[in-house]
Amino acid sequence: MKDGFYKNSMILTLSNLTTGILGFIFSIYLSKILGPEGMGLYGLVMPIYNLFICLMTAGVIAAISKISAIYASSNDYNNLTKTIRTVAFFNFIWAMIVGILVFFFSPTIGHYWVKDSRTMKAIMVTCPAMIFIALSNILKGYFYGTSKISMPAFIDILEKAFRIFVLALLIYIFKADSLEKLVTLAYISICYGEFQSLALLYFYYKFSISKHPKIKTKTEGRAQLLFDVLIVSVPLCLNGFIISIFTTIATLIVPRRLVATGFQYSEALSMIGKYSGMALAIVTFPMIIIASINTLLIPDLSQTMNKKDHFSASKRIKEVISLAFIIGLCTLILGQTFSSELGKMFFSRNDLGGYIKASSLAMPLFFTSVTMFGILNGLGKQTIILRNNIITEILEILCLYVFTGISSINVFGFAITMFIISTLSLILNLYEVNKQIALDFSFINILIYILAGILCYLLLKTCSLNLNFLNFKVKIILSMLLCFGMFSFLLLTFRKKNLY
Repeated sequence: MKDGFYKNSMILTLSNLTTGILGFIFSIYLSKILGPEGMGLYGLVMPIYNLFICLMTAGVIAAISKISAIYASSNDYNNLTKTIRTVAFFNFIWAMIVGILVFFFSPTIGHYWVKDSRTMKAIMVTCPAMIFIALSNILKGYFYGTSKISMPAFIDILEKAFRIFVLALLIYIFKADSLEKLVTLAYISICYGEFQSLALLYFYYKFSISKHPKIKTKTEGRAQLLFDVLIVSVPLCLNGFIISIFTTIATLIVPRRLVATGFQYSEALSMIGKYSGMALAIVTFPMIIIASINTLLIPDLSQTMNKKDHFSASKRIKEVISLAFIIGLCTLILGQTFSSELGKMFFSRNDLGGYIKASSLAMPLFFTSVTMFGILNGLGKQTIILRNNIITEILEILCLYVFTGISSINVFGFAITMFIISTLSLILNLYEVNKQIALDFSFINILIYILAGILCYLLLKTCSLNLNFLNFKVKIILSMLLCFGMFSFLLLTFRKKNLY
């Protein structure tokens, strides 16, 4: 499992990097056709979309991958396939009920929740996509748990690749010229992509189970199999749903707080679009790597803990945390050094420098705190995740309300809030992990990472000032290679000597 973990992590990371790049290109394309205000409008719908997806399916991938890993390791494929069918039937009925309710209440959601009637049709067209995702997440959980990573990865790439083409075709066919129509078509393209993904995943699933050995074994009852999944997924579902509620509240609060400080509504949407839709998209791009490792960390740690191998579990956790911290540190360094250049490079805008600088400040802590989701899930601490997330999300709402309501801080309240929340989340979750597994981090090595980060920043700053003859895009790419190369060498050195 050890070698398989890194091999599959690499495959999933490369896949997610590709889909991330395609998704990023989609964001760039959207920003060009929608503009800052349109991106803000698009961003108002996304939390609503994610909120109901969480209600339908949050926790299913983690639960199915965990159970699939256990069944696959004992070659109990009869219970495995029966579990998939049972959960799929349950999720389909549940997703249909929620989807239909959202469809019919979308005018109310648009008028009274979002308070922008232009989002109503976009919310309507997300309903089928929610159902497609609820079913495809079950299949993804099966593939991740049984270490069949390559084909689902390819399907994700295909879905993201077609999204831009579909959107461009829809805009051409419907001659869309208003922000309302353009945002609606953007979500129709997402809906089509999710349907395509579900269809291809299902065909591969049928092919995959046809290869299982035909062994007659006694299977559990459907109620028991469903219970085994729900006992893991329900706390995660509640967690995801509550986070989505808080995220939606935060998304809807910020424009109102900005307006209250004197900004026009369209201006507030533009500021949010620049920060959340553009700057944050740049600095959180490396999250693709963290998310890939998190996905595979859950079944990996579940199997390790099932064997009572606390030493291997501790080592794996420290490796993942160290990697996340280094990726965040590199992101911070590049964000501070090339803030204006990054905005120009990806979005062809000269007004994103300040947003990128501010949003990059929390990345070392933010990336590290995100890994705790996979770690605590792998340790079976779903209720702890739920409790700690409720604490941090309540504080997040309060911080956003206070900071974005100060005219001199305005939208930069997002950055201050992220720094505070990431710090608190990391402290709370590390405390819980240490109660079960002693991590014993080397603070000397943490200091070495920080000092190396300062040295790397000064080095890149000096090179940036003295290499003006190079194209700014070339400077950024060379700096990325230097920064990540330097820290990769440091991480590999520590790993070889088993020092963390």
